[in-house]
Amino acid sequence: MHAASLGEYEQGLPVLEKLKEKYPNHKVLITFFSPSGYENVLKKNKEDILCYLPFDKKSTISEFVKAVHPEIFFTVKYDFWYHLLEELKKQNTKVFVISALFYENQVYFKSYGKWFVNELKKNVDWIFHQTEKSLSLAQKLGLTKGSVSGDTRFDRVKQIKNRDNFVEFISDFKADKKLLVFGSSWEAEEKMAQILSQKLENFKILIAPHDLKRVQNLKQIFPKAILYSELKSNYQLPNTNILIIDCIGLLSKLYSYADIAIVGGGFHDKGLHNILEAATFGVPVVFGNQYKKNPEADALIAQNGGKSFAQVELAADFVLELSKNSNLLQEMSENAGNFVHFQPNSSEIILEKILA
Repeated sequence: MHAASLGEYEQGLPVLEKLKEKYPNHKVLITFFSPSGYENVLKKNKEDILCYLPFDKKSTISEFVKAVHPEIFFTVKYDFWYHLLEELKKQNTKVFVISALFYENQVYFKSYGKWFVNELKKNVDWIFHQTEKSLSLAQKLGLTKGSVSGDTRFDRVKQIKNRDNFVEFISDFKADKKLLVFGSSWEAEEKMAQILSQKLENFKILIAPHDLKRVQNLKQIFPKAILYSELKSNYQLPNTNILIIDCIGLLSKLYSYADIAIVGGGFHDKGLHNILEAATFGVPVVFGNQYKKNPEADALIAQNGGKSFAQVELAADFVLELSKNSNLLQEMSENAGNFVHFQPNSSEIILEKILA
């Protein structure tokens, strides 16, 4: 399995796990492009072989593919490597794309991208699309070997919901109040937290920044806040309503304690972070409106399990309204949970086709 980064790894994992169940004696190789994927997965994955994918140079890729000689290869979403696909085909490897997402302004729709479309036609056995729109766009390019299987991230977050999501000290911090969780926050969400910290009643705030370099900045904005590491080293809850998470790997569990979630990345063009990790726990999700690569955001909004805003101040106003309206909060919570729960089992659909 090739995953560009950590998000794609999580997206591909349900399919990979089912293949491992089917073929327990096979070796599994997982390749990455981004250090954020490789370094995070390396810490917790002790079963499989992990490495960076070599640069897409013909001689290097040829040597790499011949050395590992994979029977099945799949890449997640849209990370395609020209020489890699060609060499895999030469080695008679079955090649698949899972959770593919085509959209209008990709390179394949430009005049100079047609050559790569031809490579996909020649070298990919099947493309599993997240949406009907993605399938339709691919078919317009002549990529007819494909079908809609949905987004495997739904399978993944269903698994997350059903595991043990206990995080030490969080229940004590929350106590008898509700909890507002800022997940993967950037500067815009920090500003929103600042606004809400002065207006929210009967709520506590938990902030998990996207980049731990933001922790010191957060301490300056919220001088009375406590760091999670301080709780772990000397468990004593101070009189504060704000907790800053200064370590990685906890966020998907922290959402299980949330009553409302604000997910970062949507107020700028860096891209919206994973809203499904919160929604799976039946948590209403609020985020910015820059998410063109996230069709699940529109779908969650349509189900009234989430809301999107162009301005931080408007988002803060809505959260304040939601915090005071218990009926609306309950309705949106149920909608968010149902939105994830009733999604098709994408990995089962994919596995059936791969093994056909």
